[in-house]
Amino acid sequence: MSDTTLNPAGREPSAAGATLMVLLAISFCHMVNDLLQSLLPAIYPMLKDNFALTFSQIGLVTFTYQMTGSILQPVVGIVTDKYPKPYSLVVGMGLTMGGLVLISQAWSYSAVLAGAALLGTGSSIFHPEASRIARLSSGGRHGFAQSLFQVGGNAGSAIGPLLAAFVILPNGQSAVAWFAGVALVGMSVLWQIGTWYGPRRALGGKPKRASVDGVTLGRGQVAGAMAVLIVLMFSKFIYMSSFQSYYTFFLIHRFGLGIEEAQLRLFVFLGAVAVGTIAGGPIGDRIGRKYVIWGSILGVLPFTLALPYASLFWTGVLSVIVGLVLSSAFSAIVVYGQELMPGRVGMVAGLFFGFAFGLGGLGAAVLGRIADATSIEYVYTLCSYLPALGILTVFLPTLKERR
Repeated sequence: MSDTTLNPAGREPSAAGATLMVLLAISFCHMVNDLLQSLLPAIYPMLKDNFALTFSQIGLVTFTYQMTGSILQPVVGIVTDKYPKPYSLVVGMGLTMGGLVLISQAWSYSAVLAGAALLGTGSSIFHPEASRIARLSSGGRHGFAQSLFQVGGNAGSAIGPLLAAFVILPNGQSAVAWFAGVALVGMSVLWQIGTWYGPRRALGGKPKRASVDGVTLGRGQVAGAMAVLIVLMFSKFIYMSSFQSYYTFFLIHRFGLGIEEAQLRLFVFLGAVAVGTIAGGPIGDRIGRKYVIWGSILGVLPFTLALPYASLFWTGVLSVIVGLVLSSAFSAIVVYGQELMPGRVGMVAGLFFGFAFGLGGLGAAVLGRIADATSIEYVYTLCSYLPALGILTVFLPTLKERR
């Protein structure tokens, strides 16, 4: 597995001392968090009808939700690197619950935007500290831990649209408030995790630098590698945003599907994303993060290029392949970034999770305007070329790995 050398005073827990139950618990809470977060885009068709929204206005809802998370997450990560907050996760999920309740009772488009902002703020507080806890309880298997943590979130993102289709859509907008009980369960588990985390929060060591063949990377090299990772994140999350915000509309408009069937197909895609995520981390532990990033982003290009022209059957098949392959990159990117900047676990996690949120929000807003000006089919044709940016992976240094 890939790792950086930590001094004795700052070494991370050994495999023998790792707490698998804590890792499973934080993954479960990530599932709850992202399940609740995913309810908002899942009910876009209903909100569009209730408030007579355009695609641009739907894009602005996503932009508001994801930009609040994007801007705050790196800040939260920097602060918690210096001053870890064991119970901040409970506060974050509480804000998410408040956002759902507000959306359930929203009387205007402005109220929907306010609820979306609360959801984004809750997510921004959750991810940096939760990612640190996943790494702390990894036993050194950082790729595996990040994948297990991330697959919890992806599973929640996949379940959310399914629950929206069968619980919220038949019962109306007010049914969103029913999921406050799920948030309370998550908050109770997070309180217990905070109690475990409190006495261990000082672990992690002082900031160090990564190395290649025993040579420490310079600041310029680290900055260059981080810039490449950000471009790769751009290609991945703008494309993913097209699915998360507009895939149901694409299926409804092109193939004439009903809302429920379109939501089920979105669930299948997000389920494939969850499977791909859990595979990416362990494979990266074994063969190296760089190769997973390389194969995941550039390797999906033939399938994204074919998808806009496929039949309904092959659209379903290609969406599963795209979800499986493209999703394997995120865990590898996060851990690779943490290895580039050891001791900055929270900042790197906050940067990448926040950047993912920001790109998703920006992508949703821009793609919504493009869809209004052209067509939803054109959006998928345009986005199909984004994975070609994966060629930039060649500029990433191959970090020295210690087994």
